[in-house]
Amino acid sequence: MDLLDDSIVPEHARDIKAEAREFAREHIEPNAQEYYQAGEYPEEILEAGQEANLVAQDIPEEWGGRGLDLPQLLALTEEFYRADAGIALTLQLASFGCELTYEYGTDEQCEEYIRPVAEGEQRSGLGVSEPDTGSDLAGMETTAEKDGDEYVINGEKYWIGNGVEADWITLYARTGDDESNPYANYSLFIVPTDTDGYEAEHIPEKMAMRASKQAHIELEDCRIPEENLIGEEGEGFWMLADFFNHGRIAVSGHGIGLAAAAIESTWEFVHDREQFGRTISDFQAVQHGLSDMLIEFESARSLTWRACEKVQNGENEGYWAALSKTNATETATSVAEQGMQFHGGRSILDERRIARVYRDVRIPVIYEGANEIQRNLIYGQAP
Repeated sequence: MDLLDDSIVPEHARDIKAEAREFAREHIEPNAQEYYQAGEYPEEILEAGQEANLVAQDIPEEWGGRGLDLPQLLALTEEFYRADAGIALTLQLASFGCELTYEYGTDEQCEEYIRPVAEGEQRSGLGVSEPDTGSDLAGMETTAEKDGDEYVINGEKYWIGNGVEADWITLYARTGDDESNPYANYSLFIVPTDTDGYEAEHIPEKMAMRASKQAHIELEDCRIPEENLIGEEGEGFWMLADFFNHGRIAVSGHGIGLAAAAIESTWEFVHDREQFGRTISDFQAVQHGLSDMLIEFESARSLTWRACEKVQNGENEGYWAALSKTNATETATSVAEQGMQFHGGRSILDERRIARVYRDVRIPVIYEGANEIQRNLIYGQAP
């Protein structure tokens, strides 16, 4: 069974999809269980991805990347996340936040910070969420105060991918205090992780996506030069909102890849497992369950690719991104749960792929904006 066929994928994105599939089969799938159980950062696989030009390649060609567009990134994402979500997340986080600099930053910033990431010499990260604030972008408390030709940053960030491993992160911080327009109070900055006052530690053991690493960051009188401001002061909220529209299409791909993994592993299991003198797949109840899983999956994948086209073309991006992200990630949770049921008692064994997928699907429904927030966006931006 191969659910991720390329008939729905735009023709120009099929080559990158094939590259991603080959890489996933050679490097991700064979090592997925080992890295999941160990909870280790997949350094060697990341380096292989960089050598294969499949990491950080959304970066424009002028700064050393391949300039992959949104459909190409979605095609790649489906394949990586079907193979393993934890390793896939590490590969994608290696350039997390770079888009904000190459879209809104200066040529000097791109040369100094973006090119090394594209060439595999550095890694980036994005610091938005805080210990007590996640989806509320207008409620973050980390501050960046101007002091001469520097900004002084104080606060905490939480759930930050590559917070420890990155050479620099894009940081979202409060720079204003206008109660009448809270969305104009935030800005984005490039913060090298070797800056005095920057301290990061890995968040302890997670139940899912264990091959990826997130950090708790503390910033105490962390000084950066004013030229590390990305774009204009007070524009951070809107730049980040646009960034997340693209990011939510990618997260839709996380859901689609995970859903495909759940269905494919369940399909194989029920056609091999025997009960009462026949294979489980012979029971009508199981056949109906599998049919429902396929209906959900194909519906979600169709919406995801439609939303990808809409966001790529700038057509009511927030609405389509929220629709797609919500539907795809909840489809993944639904089919994974049904897959667990069909696996019976064996579903809880760590060695089972379905057990890993079942844990992993709990994460995408939360990150890039919890799905409850996505429903607010869907209602508020409905055409």
